[in-house]
Formats: sequence, structure tokens, C-alpha cells
Amino acid sequence: MAASDAPGGDSSARTADGATERETAPEPAQEPESAGEPAGEEPAARRWCWGTRLLVAGTALWTVLLVLHITLIGRWRPWLVVEIVPPLTAVVVPLLLLVVVPFAAPVRRWLSAVLVLLLLAGAHLAGFGWTGTTSDSARGTEVKVFAWSTDYWQMAAGDKDAFYDFLRRQDADVYLLHEYLNWNYSNRDEQQICTSPVRIDDTDRLRTEFPGYRLLVQGELLTLTRLPVVAAPDQRVPAKGEDWYWKGSKSQRTDIRAGGRTVSFYNVHLPIRFRPCDIRYGWDRFRQASKAQEDWWIRELRRLRSDLGSNPHPAVVAGDFNAAWMDRHPLGAGTRPHDPDGSLFPAGTWPACEGSCSLPRLWRVLPQLWRFDWLFTSDDLAVSSYQLRGGEALSDHAAQKIRLVVPRKESSAHAR
Repeated sequence: MAASDAPGGDSSARTADGATERETAPEPAQEPESAGEPAGEEPAARRWCWGTRLLVAGTALWTVLLVLHITLIGRWRPWLVVEIVPPLTAVVVPLLLLVVVPFAAPVRRWLSAVLVLLLLAGAHLAGFGWTGTTSDSARGTEVKVFAWSTDYWQMAAGDKDAFYDFLRRQDADVYLLHEYLNWNYSNRDEQQICTSPVRIDDTDRLRTEFPGYRLLVQGELLTLTRLPVVAAPDQRVPAKGEDWYWKGSKSQRTDIRAGGRTVSFYNVHLPIRFRPCDIRYGWDRFRQASKAQEDWWIRELRRLRSDLGSNPHPAVVAGDFNAAWMDRHPLGAGTRPHDPDGSLFPAGTWPACEGSCSLPRLWRVLPQLWRFDWLFTSDDLAVSSYQLRGGEALSDHAAQKIRLVVPRKESSAHAR
């Protein structure tokens, strides 16, 4: 009987050298474990390091902030804290995130696509692109307009002759000038602080420098024109104490005859909306002052909108609105904002001081990060040239140089 058939015999097979070899089923092959990878853990190539997670979280947060900014600007008072951030931030943040995307290998493809879209959206919001609204084909009577925030008139300029020489060289048909006033200063916390506005009267010098011009003053707003004045509606300037500044209207309207038509020119200087330096006086005072300033700004903007809405004439609105996102605050009444021509980069008008302006010396070397000075016109008026430059040595604001075209005939686009 063979050994394998013996009762109770071992089913193993003996080899030639006597060793026994058991017949066993082959074990399933196992994938080799990655070096340094404990069993049961996800491979390193699929895991996100803390840097990748931080980058994804930052992108998500910036996306939410951008959507909220578009939604809440001009609609929610606390969002003003975000509105005072330079518009260029909408480009800088996604650009910085894009720089570090190559280090986030697991997500760099789709994250790059998201950040490029955010960059394009931010560039549009910040004003990048050839967005000038001037027209070369407009026909009619051209009116040269010069709008400028003069930084407290000749008090800030120092050299009165240079100040008037600069104004005279503009040779504008209509001057819309703001801050026709001085300020009393007091030393507080070893700094000069504006305490009260001072009314000034430079009528004699103005008439000498601008013969043939009509001079109109409303509070701190001054309009000069060598075109015929049809009307100058009363905008309520109180005469009591300092009320002429604190309670007077911050938009001056003058109806002027140009090209056989009556055009309303609005000289605007809205109040500053937010003063971060007030925080040094304590949180309660800072909060109260900020609310008062914003209420003042909103009240004056509504007053301007109301006057525009009831005005049957085509309108030009130019000045210092103290708002970097003024194109997101429509004036209504068929008006539209204009961008300066001939530049791919966003316009900036403040701080633009170089020399003897009233800002601290540190600010004089900084670029123009904010645009506070804006131009709006009604649809039936054309702008053949619009530039934001000049006056940097005499004021903390760049000047607006505008060539306006008034059509000879009434346009059907202007229907109110």
C-alpha cells in the first residue's frame, strides 16, 4: 500500500532528501507598503499638508468676501470698514494666492482656475482695463471744465501766486472748486488737529485773476464760469456760526447756457465718511463720530440725487465724493460715471500730494491708491476728453480736466 493511502497517513509528499512538503493554497499577493507609510493610512500624494489646507481656506474666504463686497457695498453701514480698503486689494490678494499655488500639488490645477477667475473679477472691480468713456465722434459745443479739491485754498498751497497761476493756466470755461475755506488748528496730542472751519473772502483776487468770469460761492464750494449763467438755485447755506459748513449743502448747482442749451453743473464735495484716527479718543467716541459722518454723507448724497431727479436739464456732476467705490453708488436720473481715457490701470486721485500739502510727510511719498474724485454726466452729454492729473504740488487731490460736448439739438436719450 502506498504511504499516502495508509490510514491516518500524512498527505504530505516526501522529497528525495526526506523532507516533507505540505500542499497549501497560495496566499493572495499583498501590495507593498509605501516606505514610511503605516498600514491603513492614505498615501502621502493624496493627503493635504497644512499649507495646502491653508491656501484652500484662504481662497474660499476671499471668494466669500468678494461676493459680500459686491452685494453689501453701499447697502450695509458696517461694511464701510471694508469699503475704505484700497480697491487695488481686489487684485493683490488673488495674485498673492496664485504665487503659492504651485506648492499645493494635489489641488493646484482647479485652484489656479478659481484664482484666475477671482483675479479677473477683482481687476474689473478695481478699474483695470481700457474703460474710458470718452467719445471722439460727438458733435456740438465743447465746454472745458476743471474740477479740483484745493486743499483749503491758498492756506495749504503756501505760495498764493503759484496757486492762482496754476488755476489760470487751466483756461477752463467752468471751474468747479471745493474747499474754499481755511481751518483753525490746535495742538492736541502733539499733533495739529483741525478744530473749526474759517470762512474766507478772496473775491477781489479772483476777479483780478479771472476777468470776465461769473463768481458763485456756496459755503466751501466755488464755481467760476465765463459762460452765461441762467440760474443758481438756492441750496440753503445757513449764516449762523459755523452752520454754513456743517449744515450747508455739499453740492452747488449752477445752470449755465452752453451751445444754445441749458446745462446744470453740480460742484460736489461730500463729507469724509470715516476717520480711523478718531479711534485714539476711545471706542465710544469713535463709534459715534463714525455714525455721524456716515449719516452726513448719506444725507448729502440723497439731497444730490433728489435734485438731479427733479432737474429737467442735462447735468454734469463732478467733485470729491470721498468714496473709492462711487461707481457702485449710482446717482440715478440717467447719469453715468466716467473713467479717464488712455490708461490700462485704475485711476487714483488721493493721496496725490507732493510738496506742501496738509497730510503727514509719510503720505506724500505714497501712490494714489484711492479715487475720491469722480465725473458723472447725463446720457445726452458726451465727454471728448477726460484726464485725472495736475495740482499734486498744491493739493492732496489730483485735478479733473474735462472736455464736455453739448449736442446742438435735444437728444431723445434725455427723457425724465
